[in-house]
Amino acid sequence: MNPNQNVQKSQQKLLRILNDPYLRLNSLYYIVDKAGKKSRFTLNWAQEELYKNMWYCNVILKARQLGLSTFVGLLFLDRCLFNDNVSAGIIAHTREDAEKLFKRIKFSYDNLPDAIKSERKATTDSTRELQFSNGSFLRVGTSMRGSTLQYLHISEFGKICAKFPEKAQEIITGSLNTLASGQYVFIESTAEGSGGYFYEICKKAQATAKEKLRLTELDWKFFFFPWWKDPSYKLAEFIEPKGYLKEYFQGLEARGINLSGAQIAWYCKKYQTQEDDMLREYPSTPEESFQGSAAGLFYG
Repeated sequence: MNPNQNVQKSQQKLLRILNDPYLRLNSLYYIVDKAGKKSRFTLNWAQEELYKNMWYCNVILKARQLGLSTFVGLLFLDRCLFNDNVSAGIIAHTREDAEKLFKRIKFSYDNLPDAIKSERKATTDSTRELQFSNGSFLRVGTSMRGSTLQYLHISEFGKICAKFPEKAQEIITGSLNTLASGQYVFIESTAEGSGGYFYEICKKAQATAKEKLRLTELDWKFFFFPWWKDPSYKLAEFIEPKGYLKEYFQGLEARGINLSGAQIAWYCKKYQTQEDDMLREYPSTPEESFQGSAAGLFYG
């Protein structure tokens, strides 16, 4: 193959990537990984499932450290860069957390190829907002009232509902109303008790799924991502569960959740420090996510 053919082949490959949102997400963006290293972003199992099955209104109950807030942030960045006049907003429960989410997005933008950044220049670049030369923008904050958005992400809404109920109401009545039907919203969180807006949205979305009702553009689609689906939550050592944990794993097995010895070992070790908080931070089922304690789950 001569040099011209190599160049042509490379250009065709790049064009194919740029024209495919899925390929862009798995090729163009860099993040800081859990080890603190710069690495190319590729969809993990949870991100892939959400990407392929997302709806207009998405409510996501999850275990910790699955990278879903990172994924949604990059999805919004990609939509802004490759579509004109797109407005995207991300809400966190504190200003500090909002700026942390924004820092991840800004890192990914800064590490894009220069050719892309020259075509999509950041005309506004602050600690909470990026505006681009194609008329699109992405901003973060603790509220989005007054904005007109096509994409909205509400991060850790369960925590907002539990700790700041007035702010949760403001998000429901204000920020969610910035989107018309047919736009995209992602509410993701670990659970924080069996009450509040997040709990109610999850329960309604579960009921809709159970009845297999056809979703409208304003219906919530329920996603649950348990800890045991993540391939990294394993330990090589053998640990024999005892007492409550033994009965807990037997209960999961009765529900068709068959864990490996490595998964059981990981959970047992994690339980030594997390104890009852495991139900909230690393749930095995949607039902246990909203339980207040291990005793409440067992005797309930």
